[in-house]
Amino acid sequence: MQFVEEIVVDEFLPTVRSLLASNLRDRGLTQSEVADVLGISQSAVSKYAHGDVTINDRIADDDRVRTLVEELGRGLSAGDISPVQALIELEVLVRDLESGGDLLAQLHEEAVPELAEHGSGFRVHDPESERRASERVLSSVRKGLSVLETTSGFAALIPAVGSNLVACTPDAEDVDDVAGVPGRIFDVKGRATVPGAPEFGVSEHVARVLLAARRHGSAASAAVNIRYEPELVDELVELGHVAAEFDESGDVSSSVGAAIEDESDATVLYQTGGMGIEPLIYVLGPDAQSVANTIRSCT
Repeated sequence: MQFVEEIVVDEFLPTVRSLLASNLRDRGLTQSEVADVLGISQSAVSKYAHGDVTINDRIADDDRVRTLVEELGRGLSAGDISPVQALIELEVLVRDLESGGDLLAQLHEEAVPELAEHGSGFRVHDPESERRASERVLSSVRKGLSVLETTSGFAALIPAVGSNLVACTPDAEDVDDVAGVPGRIFDVKGRATVPGAPEFGVSEHVARVLLAARRHGSAASAAVNIRYEPELVDELVELGHVAAEFDESGDVSSSVGAAIEDESDATVLYQTGGMGIEPLIYVLGPDAQSVANTIRSCT
């Protein structure tokens, strides 16, 4: 009897640690620094560095594993990613690789062939679950925030009310299904400041705009708000986006819905303000990282 968790511990973990240790050493970190970052002993780092630990080539050669190792190595060495954030990203990857038919699921079924012969009503590796969907959303927002924090000029696009980068679960119905930044993103002395890690249910305004757009046919799953300038709208349109204006002085859900119904492909929604209402642009996209990249491209 072997559980998939044993595959993770015996195959995935040593392989990823070895790849990360090598990546960090190549970036100039000492064995002691690598040990601190990975939470392991220096002797373990030495074993990884000298190839004294058996790795799984199928895991090591997986493009998703190699891409994430490269991202984490870069972020950990620069201090842009904390060890806890790296752990969360790896947890998300593990769950993806455990899903039906994917790499860890294949390794598990090869180790326990009887699983494939089990009754059709039983699924060991559930490809989708609410928890997994939520983790993907949070991971997307974290990656998007990393892009925005390192985007030169983003702080200048933050409106007086602050910005928020949000993303929702596939079946989102209300703000509790939308993850965002608690307290919003503000410009502090010319620098975009994110006050905390993304959470669900902490964005009221941007979440409502995203949900309203989705209810009226938008395929977007993420959004960010920035200050309004006609030139910014024009620039986004030049980048290939479809823009639509809405009136925020009335019911936001109805106004956004009407804008989407008029321009079903709209990925830029804007309102030009009014009495006590700051003019804003909302950029929509398939995920938080894509939205953040859109902002980067127009700064």
